[in-house]
Amino acid sequence: MNALLDSAPIPVCHVVKGRLVTATDQVFGRGPTRLTTPALDLDSLVWSRQEPGPAFETPLSEIMDVLAETGRWLTADSQGLVAEALESASRTSSLPYPVLRRSYETLGRSFDRKSMEFQVRNELGGADVLDGWREVRDAPSGRRHRIRAFPPRLIHIMAGNAPGVAAQTVVRGALTKGVHVLKIPSNELFAGTAILRALAAVAPDHPVTRSFSAVYWRGGDDAVESTLFRPQFFDKLVAWGGESSLRSAKKYIGPGFELVAFDPKTSISMIGREAFESAETLAEAADRGANDATLVEQQACSSSRFQFVEGTIEQVDRYCALLRERMGVERIFATAEGRPLAENLREEIDGLRGMEAFYRVWGDYQGSGVVIRSEDPVEFHPDGRVVNVVPVTKLADAVRFANVATQTVGVYPSSRKAELRNALAAAGVQRVVELGGAGGVETGLPHDGFFPLQRFVRWVNDEG
Repeated sequence: MNALLDSAPIPVCHVVKGRLVTATDQVFGRGPTRLTTPALDLDSLVWSRQEPGPAFETPLSEIMDVLAETGRWLTADSQGLVAEALESASRTSSLPYPVLRRSYETLGRSFDRKSMEFQVRNELGGADVLDGWREVRDAPSGRRHRIRAFPPRLIHIMAGNAPGVAAQTVVRGALTKGVHVLKIPSNELFAGTAILRALAAVAPDHPVTRSFSAVYWRGGDDAVESTLFRPQFFDKLVAWGGESSLRSAKKYIGPGFELVAFDPKTSISMIGREAFESAETLAEAADRGANDATLVEQQACSSSRFQFVEGTIEQVDRYCALLRERMGVERIFATAEGRPLAENLREEIDGLRGMEAFYRVWGDYQGSGVVIRSEDPVEFHPDGRVVNVVPVTKLADAVRFANVATQTVGVYPSSRKAELRNALAAAGVQRVVELGGAGGVETGLPHDGFFPLQRFVRWVNDEG
């Protein structure tokens, strides 16, 4: 125990307006995951409203050039910055090292220029509304107007379940030309600062580099948040995370300071009777279902936790057995072995094993996966590679289990999506994909039911 208490704390750096800040002024936590960070200078984290932000008038094409080069820099990692961040993250992350490593190695993919161009075109209609004022000629009044997607001033409370969230945040923030403070999440302390350090290495003192800060404070710290979360400094709070984080943030929302919430979500799968047409189709459906169930070790919002299967109990049990088997396969963002299941989930599942008239369980608790078949969805939250499979007579019967907290629904076969998507959308679902494609999020399409770039910017009119 003394060795744990005496272990060297993990240093966490800050980046303030493109400048690296390293110090050990503050200590958080205890034991092997104890952190040290620089002291927070709140004055340095705001930009005066009396003058435009650094990148407000920088051409979007130039910003994309810088971002694309940053992506290449991150991928090459010639200075070992990403490797350094990965090693530090491995001391605090709940993800298995192979998954964490692959997540860091692919950070640069978010900075693909074609993807950025698609985001701007599909979400805002083109770069003209960011670079200047778009003329509106067809108003019913006959008058001509002009609108601009004006650069915002944003604070981001980022989720830490995957390093890619930081990459998405930086890309979206840079494309909207605003000024941004990133609150480093406690479960992903290094991806955001690594990206901003790469940006500073590619374009030192560039306007977009000076438009970002990334700092750590303990979530809910009123001394920090009551000072920063004010309309005189920022327009909006962009918040990812769980219900407690969002409830804490909402108390600061008021006139002039809006909330853009990436709410906590869960996802499900719907497998049609077509899966049982042959051994090959059943194997395909099970592999696709396992892929969606193990995304980022089931930590992603798009990870499938409940799967509704159209078939008899005997057919569904065949699917369950194959699903459990395929959950133990190595994938890009999932290891073959996973991690041992938490004690509270073991207790819940052990209680079901003695009720075989209503439940059947496949798998053990060592981490490669557990599948539970039940007549109705279980009352606890499947996590840590636990999937609850529910037989249904027809897929439409499963729609009643979808709600506003359901993000993604994977459907097999893909041809069944059309018959289900309107009912799922009415229930509150935001995304319908083919089974196995839950992880293939296409930036530039709606995220959690809205276009992020549209919500980030401030829409301003010049009328008449």
